[in-house]
Amino acid sequence: MSSVEDGIAALKAGELVVYPTETFYAIGADAFSSTALRRLFGVKGREPGRPVGLIAADAAMAFSVAREVPIEARRLADAFWPGPLTIVMPARDQIAPELTGSDGVGVRVSPNAVARALSAGIGRPITATSANLSGEAPASTLENARAALDGKVKVYLEGGKLTASAPSTVVAVNRSGWKMVRVGAISEEQIAAALK
Repeated sequence: MSSVEDGIAALKAGELVVYPTETFYAIGADAFSSTALRRLFGVKGREPGRPVGLIAADAAMAFSVAREVPIEARRLADAFWPGPLTIVMPARDQIAPELTGSDGVGVRVSPNAVARALSAGIGRPITATSANLSGEAPASTLENARAALDGKVKVYLEGGKLTASAPSTVVAVNRSGWKMVRVGAISEEQIAAALK
């Protein structure tokens, strides 16, 4: 059985790690390693142009990937982090283009201790794309993830059966306001209420 320390060592070496989040199992790669990102996209079979969200150890680390942090982003973070809310903000130049979409880079702080420990352990955000092949159902057990990825990942971290019925909610925030990108575990009404 692999440990969080094994996961951190693998991430530092540019390898991939399957780990539990508050929603589904995810594939983690060092978001600042081009080698790891190439490996990730190869394993996922994911077409370019679909941004990959990140998980950070805490809000300060999460905000460090943004070129600017709108006040709405801070208010949403205060209301919902740690939690299943991905906030998309304008990305810093150092963020790989494969991780960004038209609205910027998406990041969240997970309430899952393993997810946060991996990010804290390498001192940077890690990718949080679901542990499956592109277009397939997300993995709610480690067995699902192993079956989908067929040994292409270095370390698998057990987190039990994950019972989320929805992925993280994604909200894009910039100077001109906010918009829903994907409705998930947090409703649009909850987002609007937090920003009132």
